[in-house]
Amino acid sequence: MGDDVLLRESVECPERFATLFDRHAVAVHRYLARRVGSAADDLLAETFLIAFRRRSAYRSQGVDPRAWLYGIATNVLHRQARQEERRYRMLARLAATTSDVTSSDDEAVERADAQALRQQLAVALARLKRGDRDVLLLTAWAGLSYAEIAAVLAIPVGTVRSRLNRARRLTRESLGSAMINEELL
Repeated sequence: MGDDVLLRESVECPERFATLFDRHAVAVHRYLARRVGSAADDLLAETFLIAFRRRSAYRSQGVDPRAWLYGIATNVLHRQARQEERRYRMLARLAATTSDVTSSDDEAVERADAQALRQQLAVALARLKRGDRDVLLLTAWAGLSYAEIAAVLAIPVGTVRSRLNRARRLTRESLGSAMINEELL
């Protein structure tokens, strides 16, 4: 049974909403965890509570319930924006001060490279405007299309494209010559 049908039926039969949770909670949690770490559990609960309360107001208008849930999750994240930005700054500082002791020189070099990239990425993400960061992470981590992102953030597709372009450019500039996955950025 499709998600649209389940969502509509859950208005009259609330236990149907549990199937939507079962289908999408892991992916939404993964998206939230990448954004805020251990706070993802609470934000996931808040996301699905809001979705449950607003399920009767859902209108697909080209957006499937999965994308709708990511939109709610992103809005929940906006309320956590200051904490998220502080977390990225803290990760950047922590990565700069942490050193691993390893038994192999090659392994030590690999860890140092990964740690440096993690620090640079955290700094780059912290420097992005919230709207640019949202579009970049919804693309890279949630795998949403431009149209889905536009719908869940209530912005035109052209704005999604320009924000993503700007976020990619600024992130590349921040990372400099570091090796990055071009598919994600």
